[in-house]
Amino acid sequence: ERILAAAAEILAAPDDLPISMTSVARRASLGMTSLYNYFSDLTELMLAVLDPVMETAHADYLALLGEYWPDEHLHERCIEFVLAYHNFWARNSRLLHLRNSMADQFDARMVEQRIASTQPVIERLLRQMVGDDANARAEAGSTAAMVMIGVERSITIATDHRLGQIIGWNELHDEHRFIRPGARLMELVIRDTRARSANRG
Repeated sequence: ERILAAAAEILAAPDDLPISMTSVARRASLGMTSLYNYFSDLTELMLAVLDPVMETAHADYLALLGEYWPDEHLHERCIEFVLAYHNFWARNSRLLHLRNSMADQFDARMVEQRIASTQPVIERLLRQMVGDDANARAEAGSTAAMVMIGVERSITIATDHRLGQIIGWNELHDEHRFIRPGARLMELVIRDTRARSANRG
């Protein structure tokens, strides 16, 4: 618990302290040998920090996709979901960006974690699009994945304050700027896929 708390403190530090096994051991007042008795490397430690965070995903945003969104409420539901997903990212920004960065460097365990966290969203989006129509699901699966990729990528950009510094966004930058466009994209795709599925039926 001391180790996990130390890692969480470093990740929550406002000055983006670098995180490493050494910095965690120092923060936890432990020797490196003691740290390695619990975690073999930084990936294993970060996965342990991620576990309780990802356990909140269902309540934070997945549950919103659980019930079918009627056409007449689709616009509002899409905004509600994208905002909830954005807020989840904003609360856990440094940790989630670190996970994605490690995954982008082909850390297999982080790739698996990242995929595991997006698959439930894609599955629920697919259900919103075509229900349980097996034929339509085969065709729409890639579309659901693309919507998820677009929403996640826009939110990762919006919540990465280091990127904002690099590209010159000032302190007035609105990190919510992608919520309505992302929700609109999701709405258009769901409506279009539902319409095409109904026409085939």
